[in-house]
Amino acid sequence: MSLPATPGTPYGGDYTPEQWPQEVWKEDYRLFDSARIDTVTLGVFTWALTQPAEDTYDFTVLDRIVAEAEAHGRQICLATGTGAHPAWLARAHPEVTRTDFEGRRHRFGQRHNSCPNSPVFRRLSAAVAGRIAERYAGRSSVIAWHVGNEYGGACYCENCTVGFRGWLRERYGSLDALNTAWNTAFWSHTFSDWDEIEAPSALTEHWRGPDHTAFQGITLDYLRFMSDAMLANFRDEKAAIRRHSPGTPVTTNFMGMYRPVDYHRWAPHLDFASWDNYPPEDQSPAWMGLSHDLMRGLKDGQPFWLMEQAPSTTACRDVNPLKRPGVMRLWSWQAVAHGADAVLFFQMRASRGASEKLFGAVINHAGRDDTRVFREVAALGAELERLGSAALGARTPARTALLFDWDSWWALEISDGPSRLVRYQQVVLSYYRALWEAGVDVDVVPVTADLSRYDVVVAPALHMVKGDLAQRLEAVAERGGSVLSCYLSGRVDESDNAFLMDVPGPLGPLMGVRIDEWDARGPEFANPVRFADGSPDAEARLVFELVIPRGAEVLATYQADFYAGTPAVTRNPFGAGHGWYVAAGLDQAGVGRVVRQVLDAHGIAGRYPDLPHLETAARVAPDGTRLLFLLNHAAEPVEVPAGAGGLDLLTGEHITPGRPFGLDAYGVRVLREDD
Repeated sequence: MSLPATPGTPYGGDYTPEQWPQEVWKEDYRLFDSARIDTVTLGVFTWALTQPAEDTYDFTVLDRIVAEAEAHGRQICLATGTGAHPAWLARAHPEVTRTDFEGRRHRFGQRHNSCPNSPVFRRLSAAVAGRIAERYAGRSSVIAWHVGNEYGGACYCENCTVGFRGWLRERYGSLDALNTAWNTAFWSHTFSDWDEIEAPSALTEHWRGPDHTAFQGITLDYLRFMSDAMLANFRDEKAAIRRHSPGTPVTTNFMGMYRPVDYHRWAPHLDFASWDNYPPEDQSPAWMGLSHDLMRGLKDGQPFWLMEQAPSTTACRDVNPLKRPGVMRLWSWQAVAHGADAVLFFQMRASRGASEKLFGAVINHAGRDDTRVFREVAALGAELERLGSAALGARTPARTALLFDWDSWWALEISDGPSRLVRYQQVVLSYYRALWEAGVDVDVVPVTADLSRYDVVVAPALHMVKGDLAQRLEAVAERGGSVLSCYLSGRVDESDNAFLMDVPGPLGPLMGVRIDEWDARGPEFANPVRFADGSPDAEARLVFELVIPRGAEVLATYQADFYAGTPAVTRNPFGAGHGWYVAAGLDQAGVGRVVRQVLDAHGIAGRYPDLPHLETAARVAPDGTRLLFLLNHAAEPVEVPAGAGGLDLLTGEHITPGRPFGLDAYGVRVLREDD
């Protein structure tokens, strides 16, 4: 099962009419008509409404909400309502609330406050999901089921500790295997009984916070366990839905590059991926591109849904910038360009109170249709209507892959040494940004992915090397491809133990280097790096590995300290291809130079590499039609050099091949390319 079958790109978002008097609803749908809103996500936080007591279900309000949507011809993404548990549940069963990292049992409040290993929570959340599915299954209006909401966080209660021990028994089989994996001979930690194992927290293995742990193996496994525990909650509800609705796709909304949950472990259990796009600030096109491509890669290139984005501004940060005119449209089309088959918002009407009352909405508190935000939403709706089904199911024809790995993320950031200032997400983003600025299509894939179709595989901060990954990377180079990796890669195995071999461990033969020492300095220190091809020097910061070539050619060298003149960037012949290694934290310009060399070696040319704010992305429809998206992320117009031509599906204008054309500030074109 895959994406919902729809005639066009679903457009709409989270709608919470339960917060408003019923007389407002009809006016909302009049406004939805004006904005071409055809899809509403209903019931995300309705558990207390539909189950006011443990032995009582009341669907009166939800029935009216669903009926109103159906009466106005809307497609419905129907939620199970379990994004937050009700107050009566916490009072009757206080063990359902979480215990935090410091050991404090929480009381009722907020959300993300349910212990995923509470038997009561698991039983009652699955039960309400089943009741909702039983009541609304079979309706043609319900095109997808939405389980929970933005799963995340962690719990350290006794239920979780017991659950952790059971998870470990299944993973390791014996205490001998566990003690070996965790290297428990260190600090006299050898376990002789499963019940001796504690959840790693501020009361046990940690100091200064969750990333400072004496036993990385224990903490790494707890991160894996907690992700799996929340997955079990999702699977409980999905199974309950399936008993009544076997044919309607089921999803939950992910959060892009979200550290606590390993979405690769979750992906096989979702019928389609969906996610909520709230970038860290308002100048993050590469960050969003990486996140979109990561979501598309979860299901082997299958399109995803953009489940949430702000129409104008968020309200959950210290500073919440307003999206400038045209930016909401631009970012929406960027999502479609990278594989989104739905464009949805949070929220459709502004909440009346509580923490999201000032969060941007399609319809403001006054219910106006003459605001700038509403007009922009309506204009985008008209464009998506003109696009029709042209992009539905379309795939991205990438020759380049970037590996993203939650285990490497976790292991790198809980490691003592060499530098806690190195952040996995930022390292990966720097290499993705270089690819993005080069204008090439990229698949962001797990380390388990089939790499045989790629000419270039970029594996930044591949701290942990698991299974046969090293051999599969070698196979890429053997047949003529390139593998690019960087500092702190190849350091640990799947148990977070150091490889008993030269750094970079199993990657050493492919990279043709040996590393005995590494230096780490504060962010104020920069070591210049000089490229052998005469291009401008780059700066390296944070970590500097001292490379001894073992067959690799030196492409760039350090220029300072006692290791001045030693390699900082290398290229190693391997089979018909190469292994490329960057031994230090190069600045963005330096990363870009290396990435361009790798791409050039394979004739992978960016479409407009000299226009850094012009993003391009291709999608190929199931019938073979090729769509080219051009997105101007600059606040000024841009002249696009001569290139491909085709019909602009948004305006009906035909772009003549080989003739330059203009693109407005924050402008978008979607070309159906000429044959």
